[in-house]
Amino acid sequence: MEKTLIIHSEGDIDAIAREFLPVVKEKRIIAFHGNMGVGKTTFIKGLCRALGVVDPVTSPSFAIVNKYVTSDNQTVYHFDFYRLKNVSEVFDIGYEDYFFGDDICLIEWPEKIAEVLPDDRLDVWMTENADGSRSIKFSV
Repeated sequence: MEKTLIIHSEGDIDAIAREFLPVVKEKRIIAFHGNMGVGKTTFIKGLCRALGVVDPVTSPSFAIVNKYVTSDNQTVYHFDFYRLKNVSEVFDIGYEDYFFGDDICLIEWPEKIAEVLPDDRLDVWMTENADGSRSIKFSV
């Protein structure tokens, strides 16, 4: 079943992230698809707050991956593969340790590494609507 969540303003993000939280805990690997500027990083920041991350959440555009720890000691990895030139670069960061471990992985620009993404993941599509709101679509 496909589900759609709508973010009307930045003020909605934390509530929508809390609504999305059970899906994250079930799937663990979440691949966020969407155009540049659609709000992937902003939503992931809200999701990290909902998960209990207390440290500042920043875009890993240059580092490729950022590690966060929640208040109950769960590790969350936030990936941004936008700058990857080819998929072989994920081998350099040891992607298997992240994707096939027990930690939560939140992935921006997953299409850059499609051939190595685990099958057991949740694909999320974010789009901007005509009124400026954002739609978050996924299957449950």
